[in-house]
Amino acid sequence: MSTPGLIAKPWVRSIGYLFVGYVGMVAMLLFFENKLVYHPYTAEQDWVNAPHADIEDVYLTGADGTRVHAWYCHCPGSDEALLYCHGNAGNLSHRGGSILKIRALLNVSVLIIDYPGYGKSEGSPSEAGCYDAADASYVWLTDEKKFASKKILLYGASLGGGVITDLASRKEHRALVLIKTFTSLPDVASDLYWWLPVPKRAIMRNRFNSIDKLASCRRPVFIAHGTHDRLIPFAHGERLYEAANEPKRFFPIVGHGHNDPLPQPFFESLRSFLQEQPQ
Repeated sequence: MSTPGLIAKPWVRSIGYLFVGYVGMVAMLLFFENKLVYHPYTAEQDWVNAPHADIEDVYLTGADGTRVHAWYCHCPGSDEALLYCHGNAGNLSHRGGSILKIRALLNVSVLIIDYPGYGKSEGSPSEAGCYDAADASYVWLTDEKKFASKKILLYGASLGGGVITDLASRKEHRALVLIKTFTSLPDVASDLYWWLPVPKRAIMRNRFNSIDKLASCRRPVFIAHGTHDRLIPFAHGERLYEAANEPKRFFPIVGHGHNDPLPQPFFESLRSFLQEQPQ
């Protein structure tokens, strides 16, 4: 005759297997988190030479002593600068054409930075390291190049949106420009890995919590997002726009995915928005 204890054993084992599997998934996400968030190419792995003689190498030193590499493209006759924080893949050399286009269309000098572990920058990537690189770049523009803080545009794409929003929440600037970026990294993880029963918001080390930091951004905000973005859903851009303070503008990039190049109407809308804002 069977006893209740013997009948229960398979259920106990099943619960144990589920628990072990759950813990294993949590451990896997924690172990591989940085590899999922950051996809750096060092200069030895892949490097594209500057496409124009006006682009010069700049080396900055972060607060922790890490040497950060940047490209600076001067715009003659302009007293404005744009600090560009790029996405999580590659390095700044893959954006040479973009900084020339930004300079021409917005009439600004452009400084683009690589995060630690990217391109020719030292160290390894982390959330704190990205913030530190952005801080060092801002100081270089204001102290070395003597740009007035209210003449600096803060421009972030994808991961760079999280980096630049943190800077904008703490430093004076002309306007904040966010392109195809997220509300927070745990929110992106929840969208991409919805099938994993893991509390991403509780366990992720890299957070880049832009949506909460936007409340501290008191300057104009321009947000653009692709309607067909499958990496960072369009809803992230909408939520960021709702959270931003006025004055603000939202530009849907109709039909565009995450890695599609920015169309001419994007730059025209951004330029008109900036012209409408008092400096």
